[in-house]
Amino acid sequence: MTESSGPSNSSGCWRHALTVLCGLSLLTVMVNSPLHGAEEDAMAMRLGGCGGVYFYAPEGPFWVEVQKQDLNIRNTRTHLRALLVGPDRSVVDQAWIGDDGKAAASGPGPVQRVLMRTNVERPGVYGLNITVTQDRYGDNISWGFRTNCPKYFVETSRGHRDARHEEPIVLRNAGVPGDVGFMPPSGPFSIDVSGLTRNVKELPIFDGDGRRIITLSVSPERTARGNIPAESSRKGTLWRLHLSDAQAVIRIDGVTRWERGGAWENLSLWTPDLSSWFPFHENRWLLTPYSRNVYADTGAEGTINFTLHNNGSTSKRVGLSLEFEENAAWSAELPKTEVELAPDSSAQVPLSYKVPSDGAEWKCYARASVLDETRFSTWSSVTLRRGVAPAQFPVSIPLKLEPYRHENEQFGYLPEYPLDNQVYFDIDNRPFIISNDGVFALRNNAWAKTTTARRADSKKTVRIRPLGTKIAFDRENDVYFLGRDGGTTLLFHSRDHGENFNAWPVPGSGSFDIEQFSGHNLTGTPPPLARFHQTARDPKLIWRRINDLDLILPAKKPDGSIVMGRPVAVSKKCIGLSAHSGIPSTIVSRKDKVHITWGQATPPQEKKPGVPTYVTTYDRSSGRLGSPVLVGYGPPANDVHNSPCITMDSNGYLHVLIGTHGRTFKYVRSLSPNSSSGGWTPAEDIGPGLRQTYVGMVCDHDNVLHLVFRLWLSDNKYFPASHYANLAYMRKLPQQKWSDARPLVVAPFSEYSIFYHRITIDRKGALFLSYDYWSTFWFYRTDHRGSRRALLMSRDGGNAWKLASSDDFLYGVPYREP
Repeated sequence: MTESSGPSNSSGCWRHALTVLCGLSLLTVMVNSPLHGAEEDAMAMRLGGCGGVYFYAPEGPFWVEVQKQDLNIRNTRTHLRALLVGPDRSVVDQAWIGDDGKAAASGPGPVQRVLMRTNVERPGVYGLNITVTQDRYGDNISWGFRTNCPKYFVETSRGHRDARHEEPIVLRNAGVPGDVGFMPPSGPFSIDVSGLTRNVKELPIFDGDGRRIITLSVSPERTARGNIPAESSRKGTLWRLHLSDAQAVIRIDGVTRWERGGAWENLSLWTPDLSSWFPFHENRWLLTPYSRNVYADTGAEGTINFTLHNNGSTSKRVGLSLEFEENAAWSAELPKTEVELAPDSSAQVPLSYKVPSDGAEWKCYARASVLDETRFSTWSSVTLRRGVAPAQFPVSIPLKLEPYRHENEQFGYLPEYPLDNQVYFDIDNRPFIISNDGVFALRNNAWAKTTTARRADSKKTVRIRPLGTKIAFDRENDVYFLGRDGGTTLLFHSRDHGENFNAWPVPGSGSFDIEQFSGHNLTGTPPPLARFHQTARDPKLIWRRINDLDLILPAKKPDGSIVMGRPVAVSKKCIGLSAHSGIPSTIVSRKDKVHITWGQATPPQEKKPGVPTYVTTYDRSSGRLGSPVLVGYGPPANDVHNSPCITMDSNGYLHVLIGTHGRTFKYVRSLSPNSSSGGWTPAEDIGPGLRQTYVGMVCDHDNVLHLVFRLWLSDNKYFPASHYANLAYMRKLPQQKWSDARPLVVAPFSEYSIFYHRITIDRKGALFLSYDYWSTFWFYRTDHRGSRRALLMSRDGGNAWKLASSDDFLYGVPYREP
């Protein structure tokens, strides 16, 4: 239940915000504020940034009052979204606090409040998630909270920046004292404080027992800095930074900024009150996933795998138990009641179940309790439903992700195949998937992972460490992918469908791409490689890079050994390759012709309309590289995001999409088959005013081009203000224009998002779209341990889409409609 109160004159700007929000079917109930007059604008805690709070909630009524004040520094619409979630991350209450409607530079507006409530039946860790439209860094609002829960942490976090992760604590409570309680690192660390008022002469720091540890002097510039030496005895203790006037920006090593791989990395946890502390750092992600939804028929048996994780630096014992609704026990059990975990380690815990004969839905709660003096405890939920999961049927497009409700929560999606990365298919349509330590293949109706290979040069066995996520196949159905062993790049090669691999050194260093199947390319030799070696970058233009681009053409001898050809220099001004999303195809080949596309960096003073995109062809038979052909520009200029993508149709015509960053892709087609030098169609926008990034494209049996990309929309359809990300789809039939953009997946939050998407095609023409949603907001991302990757597929050319099941991999199993 949610109650909210705005300024006393609620008929003005608040009514405007309410109208916008109700357009989203989010009803906010207005009640009289419990405060009156000057007290109504009182706000005991004013915090900058976004983020949220974690509560260790006991049984009984639980409430949180969220407060917001617009600073009105900029002309933006700052609607605050508050989500209260349970230990299983089910949303138990939610609310929006609208923009106050005041003009930019008009000064801070009135304080607005919303009261969020629930009743805690099972104690555990609850969360309050705070995001703000058009203000992902929380610079244009202040927020705060009050609660009846005695144990809590603030997690100050924002949207990401393209820089080292830092989450400074911003306090805006001038005129009142305040404290910042934190867990200091045991190693040496620094504290930096800025933005202090003139009333602050010194900053004392106390330990949890109130003893003064150190005092920081305040400079005339109203800053303070302290360097604290290492001290192992303070491990696990609490410190308190006291401010006589609580207006400041505070940065603390290990609390608001971190070294990569350091303890508590990215856990920006602190509290204004040491008594609210609870053992959360060392028990973060104690039991995951937070929830599972399962569908099965009567009498069916199965298991659900949970993971216990020790995030601490000492061993711990964890007790396990199952809880049921009152008088509603059913056949579910855990194999153990206790597990011992080494420091920073995890263990799998399978929960087994059998579908009862009576009823339609059953719930249970797996509880994990640390068996030490803290008795820390939390739980995950399991919901078992009779019947077939909605994931087995085509989904309604777009698939709208909701906060904490992704594919499993909405559709019962629980795939039995690996979700590490996108799937590729060999000539026999056998699926393969790269993992972080090997390669999966479906053999004998079971997924098997190969994790080692034999280095061809040293004859030593090495562990597979893939470089990139692409897998390629040649005409003999041999398997290839790239990896590394130490500082050496390797081409992994298998002649037995991925059971065994030899690894062949690849010359040079840098980043690499490999030609993969995109619909009509099939090489009789090992796949060509593109090597990107960065030679310079522009400190003033962070997306401007300069690379040497080389083409490497491996050759296979009759005995199966591989010889790397001498690198062929393609460009000295390549902008680079953007491959985390879309994973565009750099190379496509047929017979002796190898076609490669790239974008180039240009001098900033030249003011080009975009990144110039080139295509050229290497002729294996003559050993010659053709002249580069400029086919168009991808705006904006000097942006490495603008990687192009190339494929070919069954007739050999080349198709190139010129990449952009938040602008409309441009399309060109070769006028001659299997040639980049015979002319091209003029570059044309593929749609009006599309804000596109991250090209992914394949070509099917009917020569239809299929494109997937990130699309920005600002139509207020799902959010009251600001842009939001869509994983969108377009296609182009031969001799026709590109279709309208069609969102396939909609982000659960506004502001910045990416999907780490990759589209592939099997040998029968089915489309497979792998994606892993990523929100700009650190609070949401950090809360989830592991990947969120899912796999959509379409068997009818992009008309209908469903979440892929094992039956959708047609190797060795005839396809059956669900």
